[in-house]
Amino acid sequence: MKGKVYLVGAGPGDYKLMTLKGLECIRKSDVIVYDRLANSSYLREAKPDCELIYVGKASSNHILPQEDINRIIAEKAKEGKIVTRLKGGDPYVFGRGEKKAETLVDEGIEFEVVPGITSAIGGLCYAGIPITHRDHASSFHVITGHLKGDDSGELNWNALANNKGTLVFLMGISNLEKISENLMKEGKDKDTPVALISWATRYNQRVVTSYT
Repeated sequence: MKGKVYLVGAGPGDYKLMTLKGLECIRKSDVIVYDRLANSSYLREAKPDCELIYVGKASSNHILPQEDINRIIAEKAKEGKIVTRLKGGDPYVFGRGEKKAETLVDEGIEFEVVPGITSAIGGLCYAGIPITHRDHASSFHVITGHLKGDDSGELNWNALANNKGTLVFLMGISNLEKISENLMKEGKDKDTPVALISWATRYNQRVVTSYT
């Protein structure tokens, strides 16, 4: 008998921002697969005999390739176990949840996605920044900050630069200069207010702002 997989969004970091449904999944799981972006304190909610599998996933140091992580999840479920893949933020917001879902569909394994609060929204709230504003931003756009080599065709920089909504680049600190240059080259005002947020919603959250 095959088990079931839960792709659980752990939220942006603050322990209290996990959903009740996410905690329910953790408490009933036989296996939890987690990485460094999920608050490890949630693991205290697991059953005493729950198998905990750490898969790392720092951008420059992957303990396991994505394909191996997907394989482990599928194999554990085929053993009839309830498996939770605990992801920071939301599984479907640059969390590669779609790749895991595709694997599970191919393997005929039942799964459920449990949404989490993305740092794109939660981080701004904790920094005191409204992601939309009646007078200044009627839309918002969440963009990956992981740019591939020659990114000239990867993003429509002209559309982004001339959009009046809030732009949120996730995981973009290493490409900060390139992001800024591309936006200004396409017409974004150099005096546009900017905020850099690290470790969003956690005790060590840091916010740096620049505005005129």
